[in-house]
Amino acid sequence: MKIALLAPAGAMHRYSGSFGKSLHYAPLTLTTLAALVPEEAEAEIKIYDETAGKIPLDIDADLIGITCITGTAPRCYAFADYYRKRGVTVFMGGVHPSMLPDEAARHADVVFTGFSEQTFPQFIRDYMSGSFKKLYAQNCDFSIANRPLPRRELLNKKRYITINTVEAIRGCCHRCSFCAYPAAFGHPVYKRPVKEVIAEIEALHSRHVLFPDVNLIADRAYAIELFSAMIPLKIMWVGLVTSAVGIDDELITVFRKSGCKGLLIGFESITQESQRYIHKGVNRVDGYIDLMKRLHDNGILVQGCFAFGGDEEDTSVFERTVETVIKAKIDLPRYSILTPFPRTELYAQLEREGRITERNWAMYDVQHCVFKPKKMTKEQLEEGTDLAWRLTYSTGNIMKRLMPMRHSPWLSVPLNLGYKGYADKWHKFTREVMCDNSDIPGVSEN
Repeated sequence: MKIALLAPAGAMHRYSGSFGKSLHYAPLTLTTLAALVPEEAEAEIKIYDETAGKIPLDIDADLIGITCITGTAPRCYAFADYYRKRGVTVFMGGVHPSMLPDEAARHADVVFTGFSEQTFPQFIRDYMSGSFKKLYAQNCDFSIANRPLPRRELLNKKRYITINTVEAIRGCCHRCSFCAYPAAFGHPVYKRPVKEVIAEIEALHSRHVLFPDVNLIADRAYAIELFSAMIPLKIMWVGLVTSAVGIDDELITVFRKSGCKGLLIGFESITQESQRYIHKGVNRVDGYIDLMKRLHDNGILVQGCFAFGGDEEDTSVFERTVETVIKAKIDLPRYSILTPFPRTELYAQLEREGRITERNWAMYDVQHCVFKPKKMTKEQLEEGTDLAWRLTYSTGNIMKRLMPMRHSPWLSVPLNLGYKGYADKWHKFTREVMCDNSDIPGVSEN
């Protein structure tokens, strides 16, 4: 049996787009699925990640699996339609199919909803016996324990800044109105046994690890246990948390001792009113500068993420945010536009108010405005976001944020240069570019 696993990418994040190698780490979805294929299938498996290379049109496979987020949905559907016309059985899963399975079913032979660690091996066995179903839903007794190690050897490691991505905890305890994650997968938090995580890290034989988990401190007790167990490993790691880490002395101490060198934190906005609008009460805007100082004092760099477009924000927010970012010395700022993903509370609200203006999912990449803002125009929101990128990543402002470079310049400098390149190209990704999938035969005009 021949299986190909595909991760199509939006125009901005494609291998030919604006994200360079320094901004790409190896995803876990496809390598994990590859590891879950039952041995009795004797499968030949290939992985094609469009952030790292081209997806060929002449794939020789019996089964093609596609992982799909909202911003890549049109491209995923185009690939699925194309391969199905060639007689290949196509299955699809991920965030978007989990939210809109009926839509995905119009383009795939099989749709997976929720997490697929248990249902995917069952599907392969069903396919081998000629009795597979059209829909596989996450099991009630789902767990991420006792999972095989991802098939990292199937990746072209030269195309990523690291392939040492390791999952520890899945899920988040917060209920942000814009977040697609709970809309697709619900609110449970799943934890891998600490011993399994430690064993996987040791098997990497590397001093560098990246945790892509959406919130490493969703369960504080688990975080303390895990990172305490990592201290003897003497590695360096980066991962995602919330700003709540800043009020927890024990957590910060354990992070430092375990080798934490960088954290991604969703600051979202510089106004507390906008935090209330998106239901992210964990953020305290007046504590951002102190938080950054505490993390820097512990040798931890920060990627700070901001989303423009809340109902309380006007056109002054862009330059004010840049000023705050520089003053707080946020090492790697990232800007996006608030995006109402389907099935989220934010989408429902804006739909009720008649403010959704874009129906092509390709534009739902968090870098384009798809709704009518309250205190500015769509054009002002996009132009302001572009301005924030360019101001923040001017050479002078990069130096202001990073100096005196006491901590990990080997990490902060290449990442800033990568985002500088991204900022310089941001304005080139117009709607025409974003919605163009004409490189896939049979695709109609968008």
